[in-house]
Amino acid sequence: MFDALHNLIAWTPLGLPAFLFVITVVVFFHELGHFVVARWCGVKVDVFSVGFGREIFGWNDKSGTRWKVSWLPIGGYVKFSGDANAASLPDHTAAERMSEAERVLTLAAKPVWQRAAVAAAGPVANFLLAILLFTGLIYHSGHTVLAPIIGDVVKGSPAEAAGIRSGDRVTAIDSTRITDFEQMPQIISVSGGRTLNITVVRAGHPLTIPVTPKSTRMRDVLGDMGTNMVIGVHPSPTAPITTERYSLPGAFGAAVTETWDIMHTTVQGVAQMIRGHASADQLRGPLGIAKMTRQVAIFGFMALLQLVAVLSVSIGLANLFPIPLLDGGHLLYYACEAVLGRPLGERAQDVGFRLGLVLVLGLVLLTTWNDLARLNLF
Repeated sequence: MFDALHNLIAWTPLGLPAFLFVITVVVFFHELGHFVVARWCGVKVDVFSVGFGREIFGWNDKSGTRWKVSWLPIGGYVKFSGDANAASLPDHTAAERMSEAERVLTLAAKPVWQRAAVAAAGPVANFLLAILLFTGLIYHSGHTVLAPIIGDVVKGSPAEAAGIRSGDRVTAIDSTRITDFEQMPQIISVSGGRTLNITVVRAGHPLTIPVTPKSTRMRDVLGDMGTNMVIGVHPSPTAPITTERYSLPGAFGAAVTETWDIMHTTVQGVAQMIRGHASADQLRGPLGIAKMTRQVAIFGFMALLQLVAVLSVSIGLANLFPIPLLDGGHLLYYACEAVLGRPLGERAQDVGFRLGLVLVLGLVLLTTWNDLARLNLF
């Protein structure tokens, strides 16, 4: 217990600047997306805040928007004119007291397609930020490829039982072509334990071997314990490592692919958790992100930018889940309004937001528990 508390105290000061940098960049661009599209649609913005809680410092721009940094740096919000709170719930009482000139500047007064555009703009801004960062990183450093040649096969593992051998070169998993060893754990981890058809080349001859991954407690690349699907193979220490270089357009295309792959893998992982085929102990909260940021920052600023890009995709995607309070919840309401020809009733919206609050708070508690468990506090 005391060792765990010591570890918590030890990494916090070193990781704090890196954590603040990462989370501030991701949150700022997310909220900037909402802000830019809202202003484009003629919506008055009262507050643009990075962080929650009491304001540390801020200023007013010529349009009357209060830009501020608040003391709890784990999120942010844009509050539009006519909103009751940072979750963009309409304040009907305040709207009744507004003049017609003031009312037309509120988000609630805009057509449903404009409100939907404002809600979607935050996640889209996160995806664009990730693509921009990935493009720069890939153009600068290229892409390192580890040949998918099997080295050690773990005794008693699914791979050994299926007949995979050291020296086999993996060419495909199901219908996915494999050119990089790093593709394999990404596919296997979201398999849900279903049998995978792994195609290998052995002594010049192709073989297709069915392998069923199993759930195993193991350490990830950052040294944290977690439950994951594995087949029990390691890369060959003699496998060739090459660096692919890209032109700027090529780097952009690779960045789009990288962003899409992260989104696809994330959705698959969440689906497996919902079905009970994957463990929720992989989820990280603010403490886990802070610890991860410190570990990544040791490798330099480029590695930190890579983390910003990955988190930007993850946060943008998470905000699109159809949960009231999140951007996806607003989009769900707007979709219902477009189909019905009228907004959902205040009662229905209020119940939805309450359920969304319960889900979000439950997720916060779960991820915080996971973070504390990784620190060996239990």
